[in-house]
Amino acid sequence: MKNNIEEIDKLIKETLSEEEAKFYKGLEEQNIFEMVTGLFTGKNKWIMYVMNVMTLLFFAVFIYCIIQISNIEETNELIRWGIYCFISLIAMSMLKMFAWMQMDKNAIIRELKRLEILLSSLSGRIHN
Repeated sequence: MKNNIEEIDKLIKETLSEEEAKFYKGLEEQNIFEMVTGLFTGKNKWIMYVMNVMTLLFFAVFIYCIIQISNIEETNELIRWGIYCFISLIAMSMLKMFAWMQMDKNAIIRELKRLEILLSSLSGRIHN
């Protein structure tokens, strides 16, 4: 399977112009660190900064709630601070889930661009 992919990549690179080949090379698979840094590029990078600040705030709330739970002796107060802990954990999880979905979206867009280049290079080869 890997040889087929390498052969297809070689075929694509042969049919592309120099500029297109450079663009195609930039669409290669990314590791996790490249994906995370990719979240902070583009038009919506500001929302990722805001979401990371919010995640830190919810984490601070979580730590504060844990400290309060360790100092509480009354059951009603314990339940209240436990609910706050749970809400802050859920909020952090939702924000992280959004970031992971954005990374997945970026990977899908990158693959779609690779397919577009493949189709255009193959159609150019067929017409020649």
